[in-house]
Amino acid sequence: MGFSELLHTIGGMGNFQILQTALIMFPTILITCHNFLQNFTAMTPEHHCRPVNWTNGSQVPGGVRDGDLLRVFIPLDKDQKPERCLRFSEPHWQILNLNGTSSLNLDTEGCLDGWVYDQSVDSSIVSEWDLVCDHKSLKSIAQSIYMTGQLVGAIIFGIFSDRYGRKRVLQSATVQMIAVGLGAACAPGFPAYCAFRFLSGMAMTGIIVASLCLTMEWTPTQRRTLVNTYAMYMITLGQVILSGLAYFIRQWRWLQGTVSVTYVIILLYSWGLPESACWLVTHNKLDMAVKNLRAVARLNGRKEQGRKLTPEVVSFHMQEDTAAVKESPFFLDLFRTPGLCKVTCCIALGWFSAGFSFYGLALDLQKFGFNIYGVQMLFTVMDLPTKLLAGLSMGYFGRRITVVSLLLLASCMILVTTFVPQDMNTFQMILCLFGKGSLAGCFSCLYLYTMELFPTEIRQIGMSAGIFSTRLGSLLAPLIYILGSHSPVLQPVMFGLMPILAAIAASFLTETNNQPLLDTIQETEKRQGEGQRERERKREREIHTQRKGLELMTLTL
Repeated sequence: MGFSELLHTIGGMGNFQILQTALIMFPTILITCHNFLQNFTAMTPEHHCRPVNWTNGSQVPGGVRDGDLLRVFIPLDKDQKPERCLRFSEPHWQILNLNGTSSLNLDTEGCLDGWVYDQSVDSSIVSEWDLVCDHKSLKSIAQSIYMTGQLVGAIIFGIFSDRYGRKRVLQSATVQMIAVGLGAACAPGFPAYCAFRFLSGMAMTGIIVASLCLTMEWTPTQRRTLVNTYAMYMITLGQVILSGLAYFIRQWRWLQGTVSVTYVIILLYSWGLPESACWLVTHNKLDMAVKNLRAVARLNGRKEQGRKLTPEVVSFHMQEDTAAVKESPFFLDLFRTPGLCKVTCCIALGWFSAGFSFYGLALDLQKFGFNIYGVQMLFTVMDLPTKLLAGLSMGYFGRRITVVSLLLLASCMILVTTFVPQDMNTFQMILCLFGKGSLAGCFSCLYLYTMELFPTEIRQIGMSAGIFSTRLGSLLAPLIYILGSHSPVLQPVMFGLMPILAAIAASFLTETNNQPLLDTIQETEKRQGEGQRERERKREREIHTQRKGLELMTLTL
């Protein structure tokens, strides 16, 4: 294609592309930190009701937190641990002389005076705002609100990026993230915290889709898989860094603020990044495109080739592309033609399913009953081999078969947990590890596959549609936790069935391995038509082969 030839002329995967690829580590790492931040800022420590008349710690008899004295104030649950949400309406000292309370019918009440939390666990939004018992669902709602922000951001920033450029969106979203992230760290109450997290989610989507598109549009066709794999590994590295930060920074406000202020790095280096020449050309901004192409050629050691580039030369290479591009793309352009509509629906279901099941497994690590920092690290390390295998598979077998295979594998792992007894926590965690790892590999495929399926004029909107879908799935995942408290089997069944539906949809997509990036909707429709005709010819050959086989069998008989 025209722009692919221009990239090859100015050095292909040269110094500039290598530098830009290296810099993408910052947005991918920080985005991951924000996505999984609530695993640590919303940890639920062990807790029980504040005993009757316990309004001041100095008035409590010594040792009331330990041993038998606590039984005077708090009933025991079936595991012989203090009830989290009930207390006796008055102290019962006679309990100290009994082996248990099962034979007693003692009056209990809710935690009218608040809760006492395990002091070995530092502050979290749960302990600060008492998001326990009747209010425990607010913890999941807070995460859903954050995901809703990503949902809205995918639409808004996707449209803005295709209209006003990738670089502007990257810078404006970064400024927003710094401001609202620090606002969340200083939030005076839970409603304000949720509002700031909503705005953080919006900014996060703008940063990731703009930075990935900006990088991929400067990357030659042959190197896109490698660059995409690198970006996915940086996401995994972000989870490792978050685990380390959370281990050393136990106060949730300091952890929230530290992760947010680091976005200054992205803001600083973004000023030196050139706008995507691919976007500039398809929007008839030829003078600026030539300027950026010459700058990149100079960095790649192709200064002489860069001097030969003029608006006329670039226009000659891209005349068909620029003539077919709409000046102001809109979200409905994703459904403008039958082929594009099929691509949008199938890829959106893939993103939705991956987000729904991935975050369903990754956002409730305390349920396994192990150290939260160790479990987070295990879930992170599992991503490394699956992303490597996904990258190799995409290169050798193609994008489509890789996505379908990983979705089916994840589905099997999750559904098997339905039949595992609740007390086999270790086996359940191993199955979830493989399921989450498969979905992480699927994400690395979807990021690349989506950018290759959509043309330049609506690529950002297409990416935003994918991000929108996955955030819709991740928004619903915490709500399944709330429903799962009433029906435990509902969680693995819901998280396991969705990848099967997505795998069926993905099987209808066109393969894009080693294919150039398309620039216009007309080119995309043409590719979809060729793919459809190829499938029809294949089906006809299979039918012809079957008929010949039947004829031979008839003659033999």
